[in-house]
Amino acid sequence: MPRVLRLAGSLLGNNTPSDQIVYKGIVVVQKPSSLSVTDVGASMVANAANFLGMGITLQLISSTAIDSSTNTGKLSKPAALEKWLLSPAVLFGTDEVKYSVKFTVDADFGLPGAFSINNGHLNEFFLVSLTVELPGGGKHVEFPCHSWVFNSRAYKTQRIFFSNEFYLPADTPKGLITARYNDLIALRGDGSGTRKACDRIYDYDVYNDLGNPLLNAAKRPVMGGSKEYPYPRRCRTGRTIFIGAETSGLNLLADYYIPSDERFSSVKATSFLADGLKSLTHGVLPILKTVTGFKQTFRSFKEVKGLYDQGLDLSKIVTAPINGIKTPFQLFNQLNADTGNTSFMKFPVPQVFKADEKGWMLDSEFAREMLSGLNPMVIEALTEFPPTSTLDSAKYGPQKSAITEKHIVNFLEGLTVQKALDKKKLFIVNYYDSYMPYLDKINSRQKIYAYASRTLLYLKSDGTLQPVAIELSTPYSQRVFVPPAAGQIDWLWELAKAHAAANDAGYHQLVSHWLRTHACVEPFIIATNRQLSKLHPLNTFLQPHFKNTMAINAKARKSLISAKGIIERTFSLRRYSVEMSSLAYKGWRFDQEGLPADLLKRGMAVPDATSKGGVKLIVEDYPYAVDGLEIWTAIEKWVTDYLEIYYKNDASVTSDPELQAWWSELINKGHADKKDEKWWIKLDSKKSLTSVLTTLIWIASAHHAAVNFGQYAYAGYMPNRPTTTHRPIPEKDSDEHKKLLADPERFFLSCVSSKMEAILCLLTVEILSSHSAEEEYLGQRAVENWTANANVKAAFVAFGEELRKVERSIINRNNDPALKNRVGAVNVPYTLLYPSSANGITGKGIPNSISI
Repeated sequence: MPRVLRLAGSLLGNNTPSDQIVYKGIVVVQKPSSLSVTDVGASMVANAANFLGMGITLQLISSTAIDSSTNTGKLSKPAALEKWLLSPAVLFGTDEVKYSVKFTVDADFGLPGAFSINNGHLNEFFLVSLTVELPGGGKHVEFPCHSWVFNSRAYKTQRIFFSNEFYLPADTPKGLITARYNDLIALRGDGSGTRKACDRIYDYDVYNDLGNPLLNAAKRPVMGGSKEYPYPRRCRTGRTIFIGAETSGLNLLADYYIPSDERFSSVKATSFLADGLKSLTHGVLPILKTVTGFKQTFRSFKEVKGLYDQGLDLSKIVTAPINGIKTPFQLFNQLNADTGNTSFMKFPVPQVFKADEKGWMLDSEFAREMLSGLNPMVIEALTEFPPTSTLDSAKYGPQKSAITEKHIVNFLEGLTVQKALDKKKLFIVNYYDSYMPYLDKINSRQKIYAYASRTLLYLKSDGTLQPVAIELSTPYSQRVFVPPAAGQIDWLWELAKAHAAANDAGYHQLVSHWLRTHACVEPFIIATNRQLSKLHPLNTFLQPHFKNTMAINAKARKSLISAKGIIERTFSLRRYSVEMSSLAYKGWRFDQEGLPADLLKRGMAVPDATSKGGVKLIVEDYPYAVDGLEIWTAIEKWVTDYLEIYYKNDASVTSDPELQAWWSELINKGHADKKDEKWWIKLDSKKSLTSVLTTLIWIASAHHAAVNFGQYAYAGYMPNRPTTTHRPIPEKDSDEHKKLLADPERFFLSCVSSKMEAILCLLTVEILSSHSAEEEYLGQRAVENWTANANVKAAFVAFGEELRKVERSIINRNNDPALKNRVGAVNVPYTLLYPSSANGITGKGIPNSISI
């Protein structure tokens, strides 16, 4: 027998000595449907080891038996995967393949708690799991892996995986202490070098890659690391720095680095969702610019409706892949192929437009969407009248609003302004301080004209809101608009609502959505992987709430928030878009990001220990808050139950070195521009840890769902939520006003998003509003064997049952005609916090994570 085959026989567990035993295992992997020639090899003799599976070997690490020579857990002999090249994955391209493996161990080896893996193949593969059967039958140890494994030369240390038994650092079995430490060191890296696709290193950096320092029109300031532009940190890539900015490299379409296990899955990576954002900026936008008429404005609401009735004529648009990437146009062609209609791309009819084509124009709907639309977390109770700005009056004009009691008193159902304030019946959506610093810069651009808005609303006796005044300001200019008499249309008022809606659309996308979820959560992901071992109970607990977030954030930096990206091309703020989110970050406080604290901060609730979340709502029919408090309470209970299993008292929280290092690094590095703030929660008790984890899970799941998955329903019809405004509102009786009255629809549409802006937004929000086929929703775990703890499993089942109760409650509330803010004139039930969902655009479903 050739020597290599004798060696293979030894590694595969043949001729086991009497003082050793064999543990049988099953390894599940996903791998490419074919191997490269270099991986298989040119010679049968030279590749006999590969043929038998010796290209991939594993070693078990005992959690209890100690090797006296190393003072670490005993190791099994290296064990090879059997029949690697004969698997169906090579012959037929199947997704998952099971391999047998036999581990030879000392008789006193005991319980395996980890294993190392060596990949001698040139190709990477996705390691799903290892299950080890213990001698005697009936018992087994499971190792959920779900990780990419590259050629071993890509790593400085061995790849290590742990079982689904978790331990606080002080409780770590002696045999796993070194493995626990070494794996964390590998994940941190040393802060140097350009990161490669095979790396799994997590580190921090500022947002210095949004612009091109060589092009004046594309220069953008660095976000983060300064008092002027504070920002959360993102994942470090280590690319070359040139004039203070990271370069994108020669391949402009290449994705930015993220650790290998943060990639989209193979299902999502090949979907419309994954390629869509990239193709929009690098494919669709250049094409749209060349199509006659796309730069023009719509001439009538009927023409806007044509996007859904008739669609875009694709015969005039190139639909071939661009640089190998399918464009949305091409994908729509494929979707329509079964109907034979491949010349036109029809968009689905947005919900806000479907039931009543003019319902979006109603003042009641305009107000309702502030409680149950896309951005229901900005409205505040008005506490002073008139409202006042904090901005420098020398730069921007009077700090006090120009709205007077005379403007609004007729809408207050007989109350004075002071009485309405006392009864908590006046509310405000205030974007004055957010937009005013940028207006001179914005409005100096050709064909852009924006205002800073203040919208006042009154809570009527029937529980609905009514807008009572809109103030639109530019530096040293304030104009106040009030609603017309019932049954009348005042197009100046309609334009005022459009400008206020455009303010809201920009703030929603850049602050409520991007900043408060995507950007602010990324440092938590980095800190978790750097400081909480895979053996730590909180690492696996949090991982579902981080799934796909770094991947989508990297795509956002590339295509959405970058210089001349989708946001800059379609929102009024243009090149100052991310700057505005940096301004908002100055007021960000993690301790106020949880729903109850946020409601109290905005005066939308008062403390009440007997109510859900410990707060009582000022507006009882506030769909986002009512549904949200039920979700919050369920999350909080799940977190509490989980922590009870692992943390026995407050001292176990303060004495957990990994946990304390996690929180310290999150503050001092992840949110470094906020590190000196006094409001940071101290992790000194189980209660404080519960607050931190509940808030984090809320942001990543429910808050994100509330601001993301209704985008197509509400923003898919541009007149309801224009993203750009192009003209000032005419002065009454001016020549411009006469033009408005002569053709109000055409004038209105000339003031808001152009065809190209609207279509680009429509394509974008359709992508962002869609659930992928592999979505994992709150109360679900894609990995069934994620824990071996029976108490944890029972608590998780209870969490899922509680969420199903919430679903039934939401349905009941939406069917209650007394709750007028839940459906509205446009007949769009509030389902954005309905926990589960089907695939596609559904307007409901709370994924575990910020996954799109």
